[in-house]
Amino acid sequence: MTTNITLTKTVRNDLDMLFEFQLDEEATRLAAFTSKDPSNKEAYIEKYSTHLADPTINMQTIKVDGEIVGSIAKFMSHGEAGITYWIDKKFWGRGIATNALLEFLKIEQARPIYGGVAFDNYGSQKVLEKCGFVKTGTDKGFADARQTEIEEYIYKLSD
Repeated sequence: MTTNITLTKTVRNDLDMLFEFQLDEEATRLAAFTSKDPSNKEAYIEKYSTHLADPTINMQTIKVDGEIVGSIAKFMSHGEAGITYWIDKKFWGRGIATNALLEFLKIEQARPIYGGVAFDNYGSQKVLEKCGFVKTGTDKGFADARQTEIEEYIYKLSD
């Protein structure tokens, strides 16, 4: 398990590396609810540059030993706080997502906060559960990465 994890406010220079992570086909499939064209770097940079300037979004870059390995963010959707994170596939299985989310929840105080995860993304479900999130329901949505509607599990952290 990796313990030397730091979170830093995401800056424009981080976006190039973060873009590369989401090009992995397996990772994109598991994330499911992605952009229509994850290979469009210009659209990615434009979208996330806008997010960096949005005061309702708390976007942090996850680093291990100073190396960028992912991102985590709180966003608002329909008046509710949501959580999203992405870890570079080569760092999966090392406890990074769990530890990063635990650290993030210390600095991000929005509660309740929700997380949505594809029904078959067992790794992300475990991360949310280890961090105190409770599965509260399901939803269905069109998953661009799969080009079909899938079931999404909804998790909630109250405090």
